[in-house]
Amino acid sequence: MIVQKEIILPSFRKGFHIIDRYIVEAFSELPEKGLLHIFVKHTSAGLMINENADPDVRTDMETLLNEIAPEGAPFYVHTMEGPDDMPAHFKSSVFGQSLTVPVTNHRMNLGTWQSIYLCEFRDHGGSRKLVITLYY
Repeated sequence: MIVQKEIILPSFRKGFHIIDRYIVEAFSELPEKGLLHIFVKHTSAGLMINENADPDVRTDMETLLNEIAPEGAPFYVHTMEGPDDMPAHFKSSVFGQSLTVPVTNHRMNLGTWQSIYLCEFRDHGGSRKLVITLYY
């Protein structure tokens, strides 16, 4: 069976935001076994699974990305939407727009220190849409 939902996340500031609860709350109950596929419908945001215990990981991720793709660099051609737009497109391409997570015993089967993150790469990205597909 396949169930698909589209949810709208609230606006988040630039950075990495744990969104596990938004995903789980989209369904009344997760099955005994299955797969969750999560897709973000934007070209300036991404998804990742990463460390959820130490917030320094998020800080370091932001620092590393800003070193690789700085805002306002003079070599960008695509600048119509502001200095954070082209770096956001690059960062979303590096991280990707989708994840697949196993479901076991009615829960997302993530590691002890793992969570799903919305990676917001814009200063004012606004609300973000996710398509969540449950296969079971």
